[in-house]
Amino acid sequence: MKMAVAPLRRGLPLDEPHKRPPSPRETARWITPRPGHRSPQTNDRLPRLLDHCPELRHTHDLVRRFAAMLDNRDATPLPGWLNDLANSGLTPLAGLAGALREDRHAVAQGITTPYNSGVNEGRITDVKLQKRLMAGRAGVSLLRHRVVLIAHLRRRYAERPPW
Repeated sequence: MKMAVAPLRRGLPLDEPHKRPPSPRETARWITPRPGHRSPQTNDRLPRLLDHCPELRHTHDLVRRFAAMLDNRDATPLPGWLNDLANSGLTPLAGLAGALREDRHAVAQGITTPYNSGVNEGRITDVKLQKRLMAGRAGVSLLRHRVVLIAHLRRRYAERPPW
């Protein structure tokens, strides 16, 4: 404590506190939302981060282009976007491009239609969670009962007003 206060007593200027660099998960949370939905702190820090890392800037541009395809429900730029993804020079993105190319018709269908399987995936996740919680001891009737209860609770929570 004494050493921290010493510069103040001498009237020396204090250094600006250094902000820790964002984690990869935090950076992904900054990149994925629409620019209008980001917090002011994110809007302040993201451009500085993108200026320091050209690979991240390129990734950000690719993410924004894919988001535009989703927003417009237009899959016509998909082949060019996949080529840019494969030629980005970043191994994980090139691998993603290969996987998406194998199933490009389903990806295009997912971009252009308003339908998704989110509700079904949620129910499957509920069943798997209950099975894990019961450590394999649950029979079909008990699992069914617990999953129905969870679905009822989710529905009640979704219908509750946000205030």
